[in-house]
Amino acid sequence: MDRSVINPDSTQVRSGSGHLEVEVVSGQSAVTSVWASSPLKLLTPRSRGPSVWACLSSFGGGLVAGDETSLTLRLGEQARCFVSTQASTKVYRNPDSRPCSHQLKATLGRGALLALAPDPVQAFAGASYRQRQEFHLEPGSGLVLVDWLSSGRAACGERWAFSRFQSRNDVFLGGERAFVDSLLIDPADGPLEGSERMGRFNCLALVLVMGDALRAASAQLLEQVAARPVTRRASLVCSASPVAEGALIRCAGETVEEVGREIHRQLAFLPGFLHDDPWARKW
Repeated sequence: MDRSVINPDSTQVRSGSGHLEVEVVSGQSAVTSVWASSPLKLLTPRSRGPSVWACLSSFGGGLVAGDETSLTLRLGEQARCFVSTQASTKVYRNPDSRPCSHQLKATLGRGALLALAPDPVQAFAGASYRQRQEFHLEPGSGLVLVDWLSSGRAACGERWAFSRFQSRNDVFLGGERAFVDSLLIDPADGPLEGSERMGRFNCLALVLVMGDALRAASAQLLEQVAARPVTRRASLVCSASPVAEGALIRCAGETVEEVGREIHRQLAFLPGFLHDDPWARKW
């Protein structure tokens, strides 16, 4: 049965909205509610098991001017869920200056684990995109968040040519805001390709590992990044910072592929929590 089209609790669904709910049923994580409306698609290739896997996509293969999507996630106690995308989130040209947007609100019960690791946002020349994501963690839960973007269609000579990019992530622990990260990239503040802005880099990434369930993994990440030598003109640059109950890693790379490999290395601990490697069969 295709449950990704309508919300059974409502006869009127706002365009581009979706919902995913995961609970522990008979000892395994299971999807108990899922729906989405165009242009958002929400697929669940693994709807039951040690962890649930879900995939975000769109009917048009990307976002066109004015598209707005929103997603709510709710994980019950001890539930585990991995959420990704089918491919990079493409934000197409925007001749009418109508921004595209995405909002996400996730609530994690006690002992729950959410890994949100989409492919990067790829904003085309002239595109405008804003994103707001909010996470509410209960004691004992854990969050792995990947938020990254590419310079655009670099292979076509189109680098950092979008008109505006904005992303904000808020994390609440026990009802109190414990982390906030806000990024705004706007050519109005100066040419993006200049050496004082993006320079040779074509990809920026944020990796957040947070929550009581992931304390050991966070500590290990901080140690690994701190032990790395600093190399002049390196094609990949990473930094690490401790945050409340976790670690924040930032990366800048000359290629998306190199940054992607680095993210996978940093999240090498994740298959142990999910009982499978979510990237093993993706490429």
